[in-house]
Amino acid sequence: MEKKDYNYLELLVGLFVAVLLISNIASTKIVEMWRFTFDGGTILFPFSYILGNILTEVYGYNKARKIIWIGFFCALLMSLVLAFIGFIRPAEGWDLQPAYLAILGQTPRIVTASLIAYFLGAFSNSFVLAKLKLLTSGKWLFARTIGSTVMGQAIDTLVFVLIAFSGLYSWPLIGSIIISNYLFKVGVEVLFTPVIYKVVGVLKNKEKVDHYDYKTNFNPFLFWKK
Repeated sequence: MEKKDYNYLELLVGLFVAVLLISNIASTKIVEMWRFTFDGGTILFPFSYILGNILTEVYGYNKARKIIWIGFFCALLMSLVLAFIGFIRPAEGWDLQPAYLAILGQTPRIVTASLIAYFLGAFSNSFVLAKLKLLTSGKWLFARTIGSTVMGQAIDTLVFVLIAFSGLYSWPLIGSIIISNYLFKVGVEVLFTPVIYKVVGVLKNKEKVDHYDYKTNFNPFLFWKK
């Protein structure tokens, strides 16, 4: 019987949500590093996929599904609060309203794009990894994590950039952002593969769990399912 109480799951949930929220705000700035052009959130956002892979690999799709939905609702709440604060009349003498709107005023659109892209990408990533684990009988973890990320990040990146930046930037810049984002995100996954192996090994040993989704219903909307 699979263990029900876990020592590290709450920590992983907190990290997952923090990465998602920080990435959404950081995405309002377009940056250049080396020859890559991407939104600032890209620096941190790949770790949400790394954490998603770890959660699915160790705890299974059902647990990952619930956590993906937790992140979804937290990002939605953040977007609504920031939009509401921007709408409220600023206090007399507070002259930073234009700066607030210039940066956080974009956040509702950014988060809308992120929520749609996140939903499609995160569930694709988790689904592919869970299925590959069954097909490989739990072998070749690197193939599962990289393969699922290649699929999930392709969907996530394309959907996010098109919704978030269409009409704001030129198409050549948008194309550059898409390519740079995708290569950077997949590259981070590849680079951190040894770390993923270590973390997964420690968690499976400490938590006494290594879940296989043999009878799982993969419907992403069944977030209440045990």
